[in-house]
Amino acid sequence: MQVDDIIEKVVSEIKKRSDDGEVKDKSKEEPQKVGCSPCSLPEYVGTTIGDTIGLVIANVDGALHEKMNMDKKYRSIGIIGGRTGAGPHIMAADEAVKATNTEIIAIELARDTKGGAGHGNLIIFGAEDVSDARRAVEVTLKELERTFGDVYGNDAGHVELQYTARASFALEKAFGAPVGKAFGLIVGAPAAIGVLMADVALKTANVEAVGYSSPAVGTSFTNEVILMVSGDSGAVRQSVSAARDIGIQLLNTLAEPAQSTTKPYI
Repeated sequence: MQVDDIIEKVVSEIKKRSDDGEVKDKSKEEPQKVGCSPCSLPEYVGTTIGDTIGLVIANVDGALHEKMNMDKKYRSIGIIGGRTGAGPHIMAADEAVKATNTEIIAIELARDTKGGAGHGNLIIFGAEDVSDARRAVEVTLKELERTFGDVYGNDAGHVELQYTARASFALEKAFGAPVGKAFGLIVGAPAAIGVLMADVALKTANVEAVGYSSPAVGTSFTNEVILMVSGDSGAVRQSVSAARDIGIQLLNTLAEPAQSTTKPYI
């Protein structure tokens, strides 16, 4: 048999097996998620961006319930924990509270960002029914894809912007936001950038400064400045957008161009 005949026979056999489904195109297979393992625990809800995990406890142990200083009517809790990002998680939790029959039990900002300049977080929802607690966690995990959209980062730091037309109880608990009014969150890291962003935001539009945090005041000694604003919806959005533009320009002078974590939404 000639070499050409052998090659033709091999090619023909490969094509036949491919047509029969015996040979798979590896490039079309679903990629494996490195470092992610499936979990069948009933308490597990899911994971997402920001090294975030969502959990639920259907019936909290009595001793733990007491130490957590929870209202006795809330037997079930939903738990959100993230290592990178706090603003996105609080904004997402705010949407979850609007959509479910739950209450924010706690919002804690940990100084833990895997080497970043900002915060990690722990958020706990209280509910009378475990289905509400689980739903609140599910909504939060889903919303994070959106609320990470206006977080821009590079090796030097990050700028973060958040906006909602109607603040609810998560934002009230975390930042003192007036419930029912438009609210904006403006963050710059390193903190020097955040100071200028805050000044530009307040000069751009007629908004109220609800709060201001710096490395030694109101944060877990993170290298960032945070401004919280409230007011008319259009003014808050304008204020936040102006701060974003100047913040990204400044951050880009320190390292490579800062990119959105997902897709901008403001």
